[in-house]
Amino acid sequence: MSRKQGPVLIEIDEEEAPGASPADAPPVPDLDAPAAEGRAMQTAATLAARRGGRLGAWFWGLLLAFVATAVSLAAWDFITGLIARLPVLGWTLAGMGAAILVLLAVIVVREAAAIARLGRIDRLQREADAALAGQDLDGARAVIRRLEGLYRQRRDTGWARARLAEREAEMLDADALLGLAEAELLAPLDAAARREIEAAARQVAAITAIVPLALADVIGALTANTRMIRRIADIYGGRSGTLGSLRLLRAVFTHLVATGAVAVGDDMLSSIAGGGLVSRLSRRFGEGVVNGALTARVGVAALEVCRPLPFRRLSRPSVSSIVKRALTGLFASPR
Repeated sequence: MSRKQGPVLIEIDEEEAPGASPADAPPVPDLDAPAAEGRAMQTAATLAARRGGRLGAWFWGLLLAFVATAVSLAAWDFITGLIARLPVLGWTLAGMGAAILVLLAVIVVREAAAIARLGRIDRLQREADAALAGQDLDGARAVIRRLEGLYRQRRDTGWARARLAEREAEMLDADALLGLAEAELLAPLDAAARREIEAAARQVAAITAIVPLALADVIGALTANTRMIRRIADIYGGRSGTLGSLRLLRAVFTHLVATGAVAVGDDMLSSIAGGGLVSRLSRRFGEGVVNGALTARVGVAALEVCRPLPFRRLSRPSVSSIVKRALTGLFASPR
């Protein structure tokens, strides 16, 4: 004979019972989804920083010389033969060829001038570091003269140069003088360079999140970073041509790869909305955010390379603050 049992009472913890609902439970982590690593930016950095060997340089140099010689001889034979048969058309093509050569010479001169401007920025950086290290007031004044000469043709720096000239005599040591030049002359340029970095980070993040092709990610990251570095160089007076931009790109990425700054670490994740945003977003959005953050890191490195003076009075831009300004609102967090 079975014995009837009454209802069983289960005690519930009074602290957890009130207001408890499934909506309050923490999200279940997706253990199978790989963490965002910013692979597009890491691949782009590796490609940009890669240096070819001497054998490869000799091969491509000889191949280019061979092709240029063959094309030149073929064009010469074609034009001379055409002049003999159809003089008017032949001389017209000869004039076009001469115009092409003139334009090519102009391009070469502009590229050489762009590389010279980049070298001028490098010299300014070295002289400023030497003046600060030795507290050389005369050396600092020489740096100011070179800096004013660098921006003499730019109307947007006219008021800042006038302010610097008015207060220059008040500075009695190298650190104060270069700090004044930094605050008066470079602060507006720093703000413009920061806006370029934010725009590039936003663009790379959007491309990564929207375009599903890995190769498109790498091409988009390289293109956006090259444009960003070139515009930063333009802002600071080191206007770079095509070859100069490639040289800057390689220098910046070589430094970043050597120091491991293109790797995603805890500081990178913590700078993105407290480190929780990547885990709450989808895989593509997470990659986009990390690639945008890495682009911001590249931009800050490019700013330091292109800036004529080191950061003394003004603070170096923070990667985390740039990322927050650039990516706020781009990816809406789920509610």
